[in-house]
Amino acid sequence: MSLRVFHRSSAVVVAGFAIVHLTNHVMSLHAITTHIAFMDIARTVYRQPAIEFVLLASVLFQCVSGLWMVVRGWSARRGAVAWLQAVSGSYLASFLLIHVGAILLGRVALHLDTNFYFAAAGFHVPPFQLFFIPYYFLAVVALFTHAGCACYWWLGDRSPRLRRMALRVMVAIGCMAGVAIDLSLAGKLQPLTVPAKYLAAFRR
Repeated sequence: MSLRVFHRSSAVVVAGFAIVHLTNHVMSLHAITTHIAFMDIARTVYRQPAIEFVLLASVLFQCVSGLWMVVRGWSARRGAVAWLQAVSGSYLASFLLIHVGAILLGRVALHLDTNFYFAAAGFHVPPFQLFFIPYYFLAVVALFTHAGCACYWWLGDRSPRLRRMALRVMVAIGCMAGVAIDLSLAGKLQPLTVPAKYLAAFRR
């Protein structure tokens, strides 16, 4: 089996978690308590040691294999969609490596519950919001764009117009979701007071 086949297989695992994770963030648009209640239920599944190991291994393999394919196919890549897939995948891989590393650091070294407040803290300690606003927005856009590119190739011999529309719709959804998540983390859509212990992580 080729590296690309294994990459797609690990993508199924990562995409499954991404759907749960994004759904969790959508819950915050209603209330932070709703977000945390959903997370507590979801964690009973994905924080089972065996499942968490498979998930972390899949994320690591997805990132490394994806970046390797981007580098290996650099000179042979042709067309806007192919480059869009490579750029979105590269950003997504970089984001996942940083984000998962930060989550593990928060849990193990800082002894924090890496919930909504952990993600939101950087939005409330200047000047870190200058990093976190584009960081999260572009991650969500990259996720939907990369999925949109996959849909584009999967549609194959279908109408070129249909393929382009599928990609554009996915990118548009990603942009809207990215804005909504940023606004939620910034406390612009609901009352939000980030506990001092989370803010302290950025003031050390």
